[in-house]
Amino acid sequence: MTAFAERPMLGSVAADFEQIYDDHVWAVYGFVAYRVRSQADAEDLTQATFERALRAWGRFDAKRATPRTWLLAIASNLLIDHYRRDRSGSQQPLEDSGFDLRGEASGPEDQLGIDPDLAAALDALSGRDRQVVALRFGGDLKGPEIAELLDLSIANVQQILSRALRRLRAQLEPTPNQR
Repeated sequence: MTAFAERPMLGSVAADFEQIYDDHVWAVYGFVAYRVRSQADAEDLTQATFERALRAWGRFDAKRATPRTWLLAIASNLLIDHYRRDRSGSQQPLEDSGFDLRGEASGPEDQLGIDPDLAAALDALSGRDRQVVALRFGGDLKGPEIAELLDLSIANVQQILSRALRRLRAQLEPTPNQR
């Protein structure tokens, strides 16, 4: 009888988590895609993030973080593990993966991948700068959420982001000789 009484709760948990997935899958994928060079790795790490989150869903505390911040913290930890495992440098850029990244479906999946020039400019940034840029633009987090996630002050996050964007702009804008 106890197991039967718990079934509606399980359905509710599944429905709640399904909504979290629907609301945040593209933010997680965007964050991961800014950090890895392979579409397959981005997809695998996004899937692993939600698998880990589902297993830990009972420990999620909305008073401590938003679901998006919590998911991106999980994704960040998985990225650390991913880079520890793969020190081969053999990751393939998204644009060279052989997949048609501009498929016929409409939605965020139409614009997968990062422009090769942007990828090169991101590679020139420090790890911390890339992480802040990925959280802001890939993960769509705001400054206070990034500060909380990285245990930095909001002013520090804003400064890192500002400097990183200036570096990116300098890398991407043509010099007067190139015009």
